[in-house]
Amino acid sequence: MTRVCFELHVRPSMLDEYVRRHSPVSPEMLREIAASGRTNYSLFLRPDGLLLGYYETDDVAASDAYLANSAIAAAWEAEMALFFESLDGRADQDADVLPEIFNLSDQLATIQSASTHQDAS
Repeated sequence: MTRVCFELHVRPSMLDEYVRRHSPVSPEMLREIAASGRTNYSLFLRPDGLLLGYYETDDVAASDAYLANSAIAAAWEAEMALFFESLDGRADQDADVLPEIFNLSDQLATIQSASTHQDAS
């Protein structure tokens, strides 16, 4: 499972409307996100417009391709485009992906594995 975190910037003057449009998202778009293979998808929004998104998927490229070819996702992204600052294309394709530098579960698994190997010696 790959974890993906991305960053976008919502225009501060449009924060309330952006939140309203996500409360709730259309069932068709929710189904497209799920069909693309994305799970555990969340958005976090600061009052200054910084938007961080997070999701997990087995195949990032396949998930991206599915949404890039989805008419439902294209319509949603076209509708959402006016909310973002400094965006050259679709938000789902042009967001800045943040590199993961720490994950608790991964590091706990590593020390657990090391401990198991030491105990076996």
